[in-house]
Order: sequence, then C-alpha cells, then structure tokens
Amino acid sequence: MSERYDDFLRKELGIKEQAINMVNEAEQELQPMFTELDDICAINQLKVLKAFQDNRINATHFNWNTGYGYDDDGREAVERVYASVFHTEAALVRPNIVNGTHAIATTLLGLLKPGDELIEASGKPYDTLGNVIGTAKEGDNFTGTLLDYGVLYKEVPLTPDMDIDFEAVRSAISNKTKVVAMQRSTGYDWRPAISLASIEKVVTLVHEINPEIIVFIDNCYGEFVDTYEPTDVGVDIMAGSLIKNPGGGIALSGGYIVGRADLVEQVSYRLTCPGIGGECGLTYGQNRNVLQGLFLSPKIVNSAIKGATLCGVIYDKLGYEVMPRAFAKRSDIIQAIKFGDADKTCAFCNAVQSSAPIDSYVTPIPWDMPGYNDQVIMAAGAFVMGSSIELSADAPLREPYIAYFQGGLTYEHARFGVLKSINSLI
Repeated sequence: MSERYDDFLRKELGIKEQAINMVNEAEQELQPMFTELDDICAINQLKVLKAFQDNRINATHFNWNTGYGYDDDGREAVERVYASVFHTEAALVRPNIVNGTHAIATTLLGLLKPGDELIEASGKPYDTLGNVIGTAKEGDNFTGTLLDYGVLYKEVPLTPDMDIDFEAVRSAISNKTKVVAMQRSTGYDWRPAISLASIEKVVTLVHEINPEIIVFIDNCYGEFVDTYEPTDVGVDIMAGSLIKNPGGGIALSGGYIVGRADLVEQVSYRLTCPGIGGECGLTYGQNRNVLQGLFLSPKIVNSAIKGATLCGVIYDKLGYEVMPRAFAKRSDIIQAIKFGDADKTCAFCNAVQSSAPIDSYVTPIPWDMPGYNDQVIMAAGAFVMGSSIELSADAPLREPYIAYFQGGLTYEHARFGVLKSINSLI
C-alpha cells in the first residue's frame, strides 16, 4: 500500500505505526502466494462464467414465482448452474435450507436408513453436527437424530499429523457401511482443513473396497479455494451453505446439495417429501441474488483467503500458534489463532467487530448459541446476518481459547480487520 494510504490509517483511523509496518512487511513476504491465489481466482471466475453461458442464463430467470413453485424456470436454472460449476449430475439449491448444518443433515437423513452405518473419516465433526448424529453432550436428548433412527456410527480420529488415517478408515468399513463422510473445513477444531489430495485418497480407497458406498463431503468454507472441488475427485455427494463462500455475500440465505442424480433425488425427498422432492419449492425471488453471489464468489473467496493468510502470518510473528501454519497451502478460508486466554480471545473478536460496516459500535459477548455445548462469541457486523464469507470472527469459550477468523468481501476490508486486531494488542 502507498504512504498516502498508511497516512490515512494513522491520522483518520488511529492505527499505530508498528501495526502498519508489520502488515506491510508480511504482505511483501506473501506476494508469491498472493500471485498464485490470483491465478486460482481467475480460473474459477472463468469456470463460473462458462457455467452461466452454457446454461443460457437470462433475465427471465430472475422472475418471481408463487405458490408451490412448479415450473420455476429460475430455480431450475440456478440448480443447473450449480451442477455445472461442481461438475455433478444434479443439484438442489434452496433458500429454505437454513444453514450448512441443515444441508448436511438433510443429506445424511436422506441417504441413511435404520441399520446403515455412517463413518466420519475426518475425526470428531463440528459441534452442531454432533447434535444431528446424536453424539454431542446434548445430542442424545434430541429426537430425530441419526442414532435415534437406528443408524450405526463410527468416528475415525485423525493421525497425529492431523490428516486422514487411511488405514483406520479401511479397517472401519464393514458390510453395513453406507456412507463415509468428511468435514473439509477446520470447524471448531485445531487442525488444517482436509486437503483435496487426501479427499481423493479416501474416495479411491472406499470405492475400491465397495463402489456402492457413498462418499459425502461437507464442503462449507472450501468452495473456490482451489481450481477444482471434491466432486472433481470422485466424491458422490456434497453440501454447503449459501451464506459462506458460494453466496458471495449477496445470497440472503440457503444451502446447496450437489452430486449424483439418484442421490440428490433421494435427498430431495427428505428436503420436501416422497413423491414431491425437488419439483416444488418457492425461491421467494432470490434467484438473482443467488446467481449474482455465485458469479462474484471466486473473487470474494480470493479476498477472504488472502486476508486469512495475512492474519496467520502476522499472528505467527507475534508468537501465537496458528492453524493453518504461516505460508501453508489452504483448503478452506478459516484462520485459527490459539490465544490460551478468554479475555484475549474476546478482545480479538471485539476488534474484528469494530472493523465492520454494520454494528461496528456493538461489543459482542459470549452467549448460549443454539446447537453448541459451550458459549460462543461471534463478531459479525455483516450485511447478511451470520454470513461468514463477510469479515467475521468467532470462538467457543473453552480451553485452549481459539479464535477463528474468516471472510472479507474485499481484501482491503479483511486487511483492515487484521490491522485493527493487532492495533488493539499493541
């Protein structure tokens, strides 16, 4: 950045010289990585553009529909575009999927029947999914969990170097195994995101044992981080949230499920009901937002990854443990920082909140968030409530007190969030 820009930071925004210098120096070191990330962004932008063009998207696809949503050309167009982008046979993209956990739960509940076995190959899943499975502290008190329905469950821990334990996955598979699932992103764990190379190894391993076993990926936070996706390496079905990467900060709500046509149809009966499936479902005039968000998503994800990378390098230099490690190749947009202290964790989230365009004057406090066993503090001054593709930070208030930084609709905003956070430490 220029001296004029740095002068504005000092005089107008109160950023200290030490913080400015730290970020400027880190950016110089990151330039080769940023160049590679820009290439990934450019390829993904053209991939999305081609999907729009191949599916002949036009202004009529933005029109409203009412009632049951029969013959909703816009909804069908959105789903064709998603299937094209992720190179799958079919897609469900719906505003009534309330979050990523709902998309994942709909998929698993649609695929698994009593007596079927689910194997989680990437260790303990995210807090809210533990409630869906029935393994979380409160999950066994809920009705309608997978365990409640008689689904069998195995969990394969990661190796000491925090990767998939391929031999343990092989050993876990039985003649009852129906789905092998993986959570690509970090979640609220202390590990790097699962790489596409490891995902591909699991797909090959599972399908060699039994090609009928379904490999499922929770792709939240992973879309457009690389030039290809889990479905490009053989994953059978995949789910994610529209208020994370693929919504581009414009989609107001929703989730997606993409994969083999027979599997997506089976899941659609869980989303609505048998006999109706994906044929109904009003999109409430959201097709334009969903499509425009998807079109912008490669660039916005690029900004988020750059911001997360900068954050990781800075906090590594400050002496904190970070995950992924500084300068590491990434498979999601999340940067974790281990503060080891509740007050520092909350101060970090407060600094990110104060960098927001919305509710910047608000002080976030830990609260009992639905689906979590610990109080969670969330900094998210966003245009779309809870949108974690916008600059945000959150942390479960439990040892070792790790904060998770993600998002940024522009790199400049993500960069300022990093500046503001280290400025508060200094």
